[in-house]
Amino acid sequence: MIRVGVVGFGLGGRVFHAPLVASVDGLELAAVVERSGDKASARYPDIVVCRNVEKFLEDPSIGLVVVTTPSGNHFETAKAALEAGKNVVVDKPMATTSAQIAELMRVAADRNLVLAPFHNRRWDGDFRTVQRLLQEAQLGRLVAFESYFDRWRPIPKTGAWKEDPARGGGLLLDIGTHLADQALLLFGKPQAVGAEVTRERDSEGANDSFVVRLRYPGFSVALGSNCLSAPGRPRYLLRGTKANYVKQGLDPQEAALSQVVRVPEGPWGQEPPSNWGSLHVDVEGGMVTHPVSPIPGDYRLYYAGIRDALLGKAPLPVSPLDAWRTARLLEWAEQSAKQRCEIACDWDEEPRGNDVL
Repeated sequence: MIRVGVVGFGLGGRVFHAPLVASVDGLELAAVVERSGDKASARYPDIVVCRNVEKFLEDPSIGLVVVTTPSGNHFETAKAALEAGKNVVVDKPMATTSAQIAELMRVAADRNLVLAPFHNRRWDGDFRTVQRLLQEAQLGRLVAFESYFDRWRPIPKTGAWKEDPARGGGLLLDIGTHLADQALLLFGKPQAVGAEVTRERDSEGANDSFVVRLRYPGFSVALGSNCLSAPGRPRYLLRGTKANYVKQGLDPQEAALSQVVRVPEGPWGQEPPSNWGSLHVDVEGGMVTHPVSPIPGDYRLYYAGIRDALLGKAPLPVSPLDAWRTARLLEWAEQSAKQRCEIACDWDEEPRGNDVL
């Protein structure tokens, strides 16, 4: 049994990490760092609640530390945990810069410790379904891939760290990390990046809208998110020479996890037929449309993969190099937005050798 401690019990710790850790065989949710309040102990009365990270890291029984503090604190908290000899999972983004991620990779490699980013949306049901469609070549030759994650949130939350760029806030680091990671997983490294990154809502604060375009040979990729879309754009729009695929709506797991302390028995991550995507197929020059039964989403698979990696049974489900590549891609996107031009991707600079665990 691997004893797990979660640093932070805001949205990330309460909704994503604690319920998932508590639901995976071989992992024990043993401790939470909650600086004030008693939400953690109310939901998990058998755990230890610590008020500071330093005391928490002194516990020799904790084999895995999950960092789910505000993004601006990820680097220092994860580094302290690694230096204390702990294996570490870090909520996305792993850090606010690619240079910080490279430093964490060095520290983890020097100590032979596991370091992994929580890129959980690889296990969204709609994304897994898109993977299947591409693997089966149901669209023919892909010519365009669009991925959007829009919401209607016209009123920013006063004082929220996600509205403060100095604390790691901004939609590009938040949702952009997920969308960029998914694109890299599907298509590999792009040749160039073009982007617009802006603030659309009336109040001052971090960026709340972006469009990132990735250039690949023979097809295009567009990634986007904003807080002023009702309804939002399609979650996915794929165009190919034989068919198109369109999917509306978001994976249901986040909403479901907010209501539970652990994943219940039975079906999970399933969308109702009304939310299924549709495939529009060319048949003798005419389009025939039919719904696509999705693969259920399951974020538990991420933590099952972490467990297996810690036990030496499997590679990490997401590597720290994946986090570095995602962060570097978003830095090029920011550079593109500032300079108003496309930026060529120099992948030769990525960490190598002892920098990669």
